[in-house]
Amino acid sequence: MDIPVVSLRSLKNKETAALQTLSDAAHEWGFFRLVEHDLEQVEINRFLDVTRAFFAQPEENKKALSRTEENPWGYYDRELTKNRQDWKEIFDLGLTDTPWPESGDFKSCMLTWHEQCESISLDLIRSICLVLHQDADYLTSAFTPTNTSFLRLNHYPICPNPADSAENFPEAGQLGIHHHTDAGAVTVLLQDGVSGLQVRHRSQWHTIEADRETLIVNIGDMVQVWSNDRFVAPLHRVLANSDTERFSAAFFMNPKFETNCRPLLEEAPRYDTVNWGEFRAARAAGDYADIGEEIQISNFRI
Repeated sequence: MDIPVVSLRSLKNKETAALQTLSDAAHEWGFFRLVEHDLEQVEINRFLDVTRAFFAQPEENKKALSRTEENPWGYYDRELTKNRQDWKEIFDLGLTDTPWPESGDFKSCMLTWHEQCESISLDLIRSICLVLHQDADYLTSAFTPTNTSFLRLNHYPICPNPADSAENFPEAGQLGIHHHTDAGAVTVLLQDGVSGLQVRHRSQWHTIEADRETLIVNIGDMVQVWSNDRFVAPLHRVLANSDTERFSAAFFMNPKFETNCRPLLEEAPRYDTVNWGEFRAARAAGDYADIGEEIQISNFRI
């Protein structure tokens, strides 16, 4: 069973069928496969090649670009999810303060991809607003002219002790990323053709097959709040692999720090107001150390 398929071109044209497919997918799965996104395959392949080359560098080169609690951009290989270390290494980048490599076209390639994904994400936000019976640009001011979005490059090395994928929430073995929801609005993901991403749907884990042609989009916590639970921010995880390494890139579309998120629909609200900056800071603190139970939007449920 695959996740629903949505055409970005049809969404931009405000086609009723495409908007309904988006609504159904966001409600039932919280995930969908995005096609007709206008990214050229040559661009995608080049981006994945540059990503792979970055992680192939000597460890000391990568660690010279390490992120810190003071500056969240850069390389990291000890991230925690649900207070357990993931089997991955990452490079997070924003539009300012990113510690770039001194040579090569890595910076220009990454910033171009960031710009393209931000444009796609804004189109998705506009479509979400339409489905929620708002003007298309109702939420645009939460993301423009600036926002807190960022791009994450992921490398999942071959793992000698992967967790049993048949277990719902395994205690033994390694996972690429442990189960979680994404904190922001929407996430736009590119995979390299190696599968590993799974979504929790109706109490079962489903693998989202990977390819280099389509983008995978999932709903984040803030859209679940804005939609008053009409749309779901789904639990998802990434399996570790004992045979093959895997690469992906996730663009996290996040609002401005000062944004106060509350349900948009004219019905009884299910959430108190969530200040994005405070929520994001609390969630990010758990990336570096076990600080106890992670903050969730359920903490704001009325």
